[in-house]
Order: sequence, then structure tokens, then C-alpha cells
Amino acid sequence: MVEDFIHLHVHTEYSLLDGFSRINKLIKRAKELNMKAVAITDHGSMFGVIEFYKKAKKEGIKPIIGCEVYTASRSLRDKDPNFDKYQGHLVLLAKDMTGYKNLIKLVSTAYVEGFYYKPRIDFEELQKHSEGIIALSACLGGDVQQSLLNRNYEKAKKIALKLNDIFGQDNFYLELQDHGLKEQREVNLSLIKLSEETGIPLVVTNDVHYVSKEDSKIHDILLCIQTGKTFKDENRMKFETDEFYLKSKEEMYDLFSYVPDALENTVKIANRCNLEFDFNQIHLPKYKVPDGFTPSSYLRKLCMDGLKERFENPSNEIIERLNYELNVIENMGYVEYFLIVWDFINFAKENNIMVGPGRGSAAGSIVAYVLKITDIDPIKYGLIFERFLNPERVSMPDCKYIA
Repeated sequence: MVEDFIHLHVHTEYSLLDGFSRINKLIKRAKELNMKAVAITDHGSMFGVIEFYKKAKKEGIKPIIGCEVYTASRSLRDKDPNFDKYQGHLVLLAKDMTGYKNLIKLVSTAYVEGFYYKPRIDFEELQKHSEGIIALSACLGGDVQQSLLNRNYEKAKKIALKLNDIFGQDNFYLELQDHGLKEQREVNLSLIKLSEETGIPLVVTNDVHYVSKEDSKIHDILLCIQTGKTFKDENRMKFETDEFYLKSKEEMYDLFSYVPDALENTVKIANRCNLEFDFNQIHLPKYKVPDGFTPSSYLRKLCMDGLKERFENPSNEIIERLNYELNVIENMGYVEYFLIVWDFINFAKENNIMVGPGRGSAAGSIVAYVLKITDIDPIKYGLIFERFLNPERVSMPDCKYIA
């Protein structure tokens, strides 16, 4: 009897010019195959995560959120073309919200600090942000697999043990794949040996790049666009087989019947990944205020400073209006929201970056006016603050500050 199987290595259209698994089609096919869960692990990015999560949930399929990150050959800050052009691969899956936060931190760092041909992370960053994550050794491009391809078993073992130490036992898996490639079958034998020697568990994946087998031709054209080659170019990069599709559990069991534990581990991993998003809760960044201030007291200071600049002799009406608005802002939890908007508008003005006078209902706020977020006096023109923000409003305030 064929047991369940979960795809844990899947590239959607958000693996730009490499993935051709359209999320709608992917989820539909997973449902047709009676799969209880499916992962998203796009190359170096997480742009499609929320769309994937919502559509999977809607169809009753458990979404597993992950990313196939690129690893730097040395430090992510090393960018020497003689040493650092090569990037390894590593699949990371979020077990929970802690893991998700660590994952998005890693991906952000990869772009902001580690980008060199690709967004890269290194073992030091992995060590700092490993909590709540399950890692898989990825495809033939993985660091472990690359060492095995280069006939350096001891180096592969060293890397595997290092990753196992970073993520912890049973949080790092050696990944077996078989797309009909000779190299994969050779590497798989070494991975099984490595697992036996180290106790690091195995897991089976299919490195999905398109949903149906017939989609391989379209995927091939995507690769041509990515590499700037023509379809007729015999020396271009291409996948050697058409096996990189969302296979059924029966197909996967036929391929890997000799490693039943590795097949079962796909379900075990899926059961451990229980990330839930709450789209009804607003998550605002924390704003770091100067020493001696709370966010509320700092906002009030900025407003009082701005009040003196905007009005020579502010009337009681103006002061009462300002205090009223600040009380509403504080009670609704939007203090740091205003500080953040003030910060980037202030930065723009100090650096001669053009911004407009403000538009929309934000012009009705005297707080926005004295902070110089907007340049329209709401008192002079009788503009109503409640159109912008009021205790009865469920949604975020209108943030169309910049024209």
C-alpha cells in the first residue's frame, strides 16, 4: 500500500525565469493528487509566500513555507570573482512563526548584505537564525552534493555535520532526488552511506519546477530567456530530463521504494511545519526612539516642536485638536506608525528628495501637519480628522502622504 507523500521542494513562478509552477495550477494539481500538504521553496526569495498560503488554505491543503537559499562559498561579504562566483543551495522550511521570522531575516540579509550574482547567506548567518527551521541539503547544487560530485566524501561529511550542528538533530535532512540523471543516482548512494555513518536522516524530494510533465517545454523556453540563449543553441543551460514536475505519491514510491524511511520523512516533516498567519492582526515595526523617551513621549515632543514652527501663537482650539488627535493615535496603537512616516518624509526633505504636500484624508490631521508630513493646515480649511482616523475605523489609516 502506498503511504502519503509530501512535496517539500517546489518552485513556483516566483522563482523568476526558472519556475513554471503557477500557484493556482500547482494547488489544483496537488488537490487532484490527494496531497494533504505542499511546500513553496522558491530560489532565494519569498515573494509568493502569502499568495501560496492563502490559496492552499482555501483548497484545504496545508501550506509549508520555505525557501531554497543560496549559500556563499566563503563569507556572504566576500565578493571576489575568483572565489565567490559559485553559490550552493540549501532548502529551509519554517516550522512555526519563529522559524518564519528567521527565514525572512536570512532572505533579507542575503539581498541587502550578501548579494553577489545571487542573494547569498553563509553558515554564520544560519547559526544566528536557525531556530524554528528544518533544513534539507537541496539538489545537486547543494554544498554536500557538490562535494560528493567532486569525489570529496570527507568534505561532504564535514559540511553535513556542520549543518546538522547548526539546525540540531532531526532538523537537518540529506535530500535524495532522482530525475533520471546518472549523477543523482551516484550521489544518492553516497548520501545513504553518509546518513548511515552520521545518523543524519534522509528525505526524498522531486525539485518541482513545473506542474505537469508537458510543461517542461515551456520551462525550457524560460531558461533560454533567463540565460539569453536561443532555443536552438545546443550549448545552452537546460534540464536534461522532463522529470521535474509534481509527481504523484505512487510515482515517488516507485522511484524510491528502497528508502521507505526517506519517503515517510516527508510526512513527518510536514507534520512538524505548522506556521499560521493571522491576517486580522496589524503588525507594525518597532521604532527606536532616543534615550529618555517612549514612542508616545517622542511623538508628542516632535509635535510640540512642529507646532511652534507651524503656528506663531497657537490658539486653544489648535492645542486641543492636537491633543485630541494624539490621544486617538495612542489609544489605537498607531504612535510608531506616525513616527515611521515622519522619519522617511523628514529624510526625504533633508536630502532634497521631492515629496508632495499630501493628499487624501491624511490632510485632515493636524499631527501630520505639524510633523510636516503634510503641508495643508486642516484648521484653516476646516478638514475633519475623523475621515483619516477614528476609533470606529477597523482598517489602517490612509497612508497616501506622498503625492
